[in-house]
Amino acid sequence: MANSKYEYVKSYEVDDEVFLPNFIVVQINGRGFKRFSQVHEFEKPNDEVALNLMNSCAICVSEEFPDVVFLYGFSDEYSFVFKKTSKFYQRRASKVESIIVSFFTSVYVMKWREFFPHKELRYSPSFHARVISCASIEVLQSYLLWRQTNCHTHNLHNTCLWELIKCGKTESEALELLRGTSKEEKNDLLFGNFEINYQKLNPMFRQGSCILKTEVIDIVKHRENGSPVRRLRKKSSIVHSKNIAGKCFWNNHTGLLKELGSFTNDIGKVEPDYVRSFQFKKILMPSTWIVIRIDGCHFHRFSDVHEFVKPNDKQALNLMNACAVAVVKEFPDIVFSYGVSDEYSFVLKNDSHFYQRQASEIVSAIVSLFTSIYITKWKDFFHQKELKYPPYFDGRAVCYPSVEILRDYLAWRQVDCHINNQYNTCFWELVKSGKSKSEAQNFLKGTQTGDKEKLLKQFGIDYHKLPAMFRQGSSIFWDKEDITMMQEKEKPGGNSLKRVIVEHCNIIEPSFWAAHPTILYR
Repeated sequence: MANSKYEYVKSYEVDDEVFLPNFIVVQINGRGFKRFSQVHEFEKPNDEVALNLMNSCAICVSEEFPDVVFLYGFSDEYSFVFKKTSKFYQRRASKVESIIVSFFTSVYVMKWREFFPHKELRYSPSFHARVISCASIEVLQSYLLWRQTNCHTHNLHNTCLWELIKCGKTESEALELLRGTSKEEKNDLLFGNFEINYQKLNPMFRQGSCILKTEVIDIVKHRENGSPVRRLRKKSSIVHSKNIAGKCFWNNHTGLLKELGSFTNDIGKVEPDYVRSFQFKKILMPSTWIVIRIDGCHFHRFSDVHEFVKPNDKQALNLMNACAVAVVKEFPDIVFSYGVSDEYSFVLKNDSHFYQRQASEIVSAIVSLFTSIYITKWKDFFHQKELKYPPYFDGRAVCYPSVEILRDYLAWRQVDCHINNQYNTCFWELVKSGKSKSEAQNFLKGTQTGDKEKLLKQFGIDYHKLPAMFRQGSSIFWDKEDITMMQEKEKPGGNSLKRVIVEHCNIIEPSFWAAHPTILYR
């Protein structure tokens, strides 16, 4: 397929590879989960069902991505440790973290009904993700000790807090009472006032949950004579241990030794700032336009399994648009969004300080929320189709220094939309006419736009009369009339009505931007 004059914008994409021999750890945590747990009435201080849902999602990640060899989680947080030699998505931090958080989110929403059959999911949950680049096995050991120490510290505090609240204290009174208390004092409080032996509480609450892969002999099928065929395979299992960073625990698991290495010494304490210094931080350049582009992962297979109409499924595209509208409404710094097929680009204003311009926070929040909404809205668009497995997306952040280059980026995506759609329309018409897929590909090799238009006319199709959404993609932005309403909403009696527009139009032509001068500068 031909390249466009806008291809140069790809040069603004910056490499974010986590270089060997660093270990890759992806840490995810719930976005706004304090409110989420309140709205969904989770038990305090620990909801065992909610924790089991988190563990089940982590197991699915472990099984979906073989490079993830060790997992540790507590509360609304999970850490995913990749094998030392992993080449997962070329070790690109943005790809790795966005794929893990998107898949985890997808499974979380899909499994909600399994764990909470009598609780409606009232709004779409989402997660943050970040990459920790551990320079050595010792740094990894320190990281794990830090997270398990946090688990214990927070759980002990929260157990005391909620026992005090249950006995009549207000939350502020309970917090004041616990201020400055030591671990021993909290243990004494629980035992002396509430007859609770902290050490006998559920180890999942106190120690968090580990997920390990062990090799087991499994029956994979039966021969014609009925005899079983056994194969060695890896199975994920949940383990609770008092010290996951201890030499004894770690070195007793051969899989960890093989994939990650051994701990040579036990460590007693760790400085959190030391571990935080290994976070793979990418602060996006100030005063630039930030574009977050997300893409469906393996959506060719996903569209085949779910029998999407070829070359364009109107309902699937409308679902993508609905998700993008929800994301634009959730994050006010997004001023424009453009989507085609299984891809969407979100433009953040150039003076945005969203998440302090940390790439991982912005990308993961948008990808995770988009994924979550995709699952929750599936039935709105596919009433008769079951969602057969979790879809997921990857994401990246790119900065553009001027409006002109930003518009060239959007033009590049729209040109790509036209090229791909015209090709796919021809391809599927040829397949419908009886050609094999390889014959159709060979037939179209080297053809130009005019050749394809003539070919489609032979099938009775005027390409320019096809739905604009297929040819030009979808543009999403705030109605310029509603911007005034948004500015007035804080005033007494102000109209708080907000409306997001979805249009299918030519965004390459300057006339579009002249007609909507407030989009990028609202």
